[in-house]
Amino acid sequence: MIKGIAKIFSKQNKDLRKRIYFTLFCLGFFALGINVTIPWANSIYAELGFLEVFNLMSGGGLQRFSIFALGVSPYITASIITQLLQMDIIPYFKDLKEQGYVGRQKINKITRYLGIIIAFVQAYAMTVFYLNTGDVMMMLKTSLVMTAGTAFLLWMGDQISQKGIGNGQSLLIMAGIIMSMPNVFTGAFESFIHGSYETGLGITLFALFVIVYILIIVGIIWIQLAERRIPIQYSNRTTSAYGAQQSFLPIKINSAGVIPVIFASVLTTIPATIAQLIGNEAAINFVNNYIVYTSPTGLLLYIVLIFLFGYFYTFLTMNPDEMSKNLNKNGGYIPGVRPGEETSKYISKSLSKLTMVGSLFLVILAGLPVIVSTFTSLPSRVTIGGTGILIVVGVAIETYKQIESSLTARSYAARKKRFR
Repeated sequence: MIKGIAKIFSKQNKDLRKRIYFTLFCLGFFALGINVTIPWANSIYAELGFLEVFNLMSGGGLQRFSIFALGVSPYITASIITQLLQMDIIPYFKDLKEQGYVGRQKINKITRYLGIIIAFVQAYAMTVFYLNTGDVMMMLKTSLVMTAGTAFLLWMGDQISQKGIGNGQSLLIMAGIIMSMPNVFTGAFESFIHGSYETGLGITLFALFVIVYILIIVGIIWIQLAERRIPIQYSNRTTSAYGAQQSFLPIKINSAGVIPVIFASVLTTIPATIAQLIGNEAAINFVNNYIVYTSPTGLLLYIVLIFLFGYFYTFLTMNPDEMSKNLNKNGGYIPGVRPGEETSKYISKSLSKLTMVGSLFLVILAGLPVIVSTFTSLPSRVTIGGTGILIVVGVAIETYKQIESSLTARSYAARKKRFR
């Protein structure tokens, strides 16, 4: 790690340093914009419900009605929708997927337009439900400003991807979550040190809180990097001809990432939002007692939905039949397994076992904040676990890998130039 940092600041990696500085500048501008509140809008003091996930991604900008209140979350929603449409739902999107680079460019363009539309719809819904004003023009102006903020962030994310390091949209989400994290530790410090605990006990509990937090991050890193490597052989090549290097089909333990938790959070909290909008007291009590994931039955429903979406999204994005066909086209096969249907079943079985472990991990990670808030007197802003850490660790790992590969490529090019 230290050697890698030293390489970044060497003379031959001047271009890489410029990319990193550009990325940091864009993230700093995003952090500044998060704190710029729309002048005629007030902060939201009510519970956000399922929008709390998007408030976390925007660094708390959604609750304070900042110009970047929505962040890039509408683009993420649009990306999920277009991914689903490519899975034999609409033939046009499936054809675009099979067109290669040109098709991907068209899908990206559609995703951006769809993201802007979703941003306006979300912004208008926010202003209607939380701004508490009857002025239609003010609501439209607020919606347009929030939509423009999202459009600007999408453009800035593209600039980071092209001129900086890492995936721009992912880094903006990571920056928003990191900006929200200091509140967790300040809240824990105030509760343990300045709360009802004795000084010695409070310090011990706060230290234990920090240790548990670090252990969770280490566990997330392990899960994110863990994978099952299925050995692959090719009929048109020999292992000796390629330096005796074995080919593998890598399958991650958590292939679905954080998507199942987002889906489950939205589905379990939408009924509460609808019940509050209707204003029916009986419906509100029923939802609070049986559906909201802070209740026992709601937590059970939340867990079941995470498992269902974990399997659904994993098999949607990693189709065993397509993987088997691609192996067969390239002359590859799994030793001891017949090509075709048996290979597909073998991959499907392996994927199912790994998804079980990955979904269980997501359930523990997503359930920890609920359990901690239920059985402790800590404030709601103090959470242990949660999907935010998963997103931050995942994006950080991918960005580090990109920097490492860039350093390796530059080192190889410099060595090759030296020996000419």
